[in-house]
Amino acid sequence: MLLLEGTFPYVSGGVSSWVNQIILGFPDIRFGAIFIGSRPEDYGNMRYALPDNLVHLETIYIHGDEVFDTSHAAKVVRHIPKEVMANVERMHDLFDGHVDHPQCPHLFAALMDEARPGGKLDRAVYLRSPESWDFIKKSYRRKSTDPSFVDYFWTARTLHAPFWALSAVADRAPRARIYHAVSTGYAGILGAILKHRKPAPFILSEHGIYVKERKIDLYQAQWIKDNRNAFDRDPSEISYYRQLWIRFFEHLGYLTYQAADDIVALYEANRQRQLQDGALEARTCNIPNGIAIEKFRSLRRTAEDAIPPVLCLIGRVVPIKDVKTFIRAIRKVVRHLPQAEAWIAGPVDEHPGYAEECKELVRLLDLERHVKFLGFQQMTELLPKVGLVVLSSISEALPLVILEGFAAGIPTLATDVGSCRQLVEGLPGEDASFGHAGRVVRIADPEALADGALALLSDPQAWHTASRAAVQRVEKYYSQELLFEQYRDLYEKNFAWRA
Repeated sequence: MLLLEGTFPYVSGGVSSWVNQIILGFPDIRFGAIFIGSRPEDYGNMRYALPDNLVHLETIYIHGDEVFDTSHAAKVVRHIPKEVMANVERMHDLFDGHVDHPQCPHLFAALMDEARPGGKLDRAVYLRSPESWDFIKKSYRRKSTDPSFVDYFWTARTLHAPFWALSAVADRAPRARIYHAVSTGYAGILGAILKHRKPAPFILSEHGIYVKERKIDLYQAQWIKDNRNAFDRDPSEISYYRQLWIRFFEHLGYLTYQAADDIVALYEANRQRQLQDGALEARTCNIPNGIAIEKFRSLRRTAEDAIPPVLCLIGRVVPIKDVKTFIRAIRKVVRHLPQAEAWIAGPVDEHPGYAEECKELVRLLDLERHVKFLGFQQMTELLPKVGLVVLSSISEALPLVILEGFAAGIPTLATDVGSCRQLVEGLPGEDASFGHAGRVVRIADPEALADGALALLSDPQAWHTASRAAVQRVEKYYSQELLFEQYRDLYEKNFAWRA
């Protein structure tokens, strides 16, 4: 049973493509999937055709209006028993300072059992009981540094609401021989609940580090309130509600790591980060992404072929991809290479406001003739027209688009995030001996990004040297066959445990 938050089949992107790849890669295994989304209106139609061996798909939304709807609840107020309320308070106290306390996973499991419909802590009870109201008031007085109780009340409800949705889906989900979450967060915590209620091995595969990525989102979020006045506010201090959300996702991550039997990272730096955040070393391993290299072999250029002066950022138009730095870099590129074009190939509907800001930046910099927004593209149709794959992201894991570009013989220009340096320059030993498959630059540095692009596109010899390194590296270390072999071993090990 795959546990998927905000990815396949309703959202396109690297993680979704990986999920689709895994399902298709094991036609002898029957998969189920639970998609966890925010609200129905945040998603459109499915972006992927469902494989034949995906035999169950359930969709739940954890922030819809129905989460707070208690109109069906009994008018008679029910009380939370003292021993249950004591566990609620104990859990919150541990989260405030000692999330790695050994009691946390056991307390959480016990509370989630009570959160079932009809339980002593079900949604209607928790949202309506005097004990819950008193606890929220007491917590506000003890902990909040923000003056607005109204915002505290609704933040508390919003933080807790997903647990009842997850508890309900865990009860009705079919039993599986393996639960496999593709992130921590809500998908990971659902895996922890399922493992407790319907015992089976639980695998966690992380592409990026979910907690790190949510922190980036939360630091940038405009919807988080800060009601302190100018005299109370310290510019160097993170607002209380921002801290509260960050701690919340840290706690979900820790509980997921404690529950998972196998924890997979894409590369060593991420595995080390998992250990820092609570993963047990004996349960961790690295399995890098792999691609179907044969699809791209025919796209490779010969030494006689012209190199298209086209820089292509392939990815969603969202803040974490830092598309604005890419656009700013193009201004310098076209001054030195007037025929250059910059393509942005990825969906614009995930963050429409940011996408519109990017388009406005193109207009302000007078780059309309050079910058094109293409939307989602098929890679085999796009790459033959591209001279350089570019990622200007402020966070990445092990990007599939780099590997696909490599398989087509196209060098990469990337920021120094995630495994991008490992992919471009290689790990020590034979990998590094292949040479550099492009350039790596600092994040948020348009000048360095432009210089890296010009160094490759203006020098055919440098471009072809990088192209050869790209092909050698991807064929040796990042094939789909290697990926499937390692996941086959992981699945078989866990199937045997269950047998």
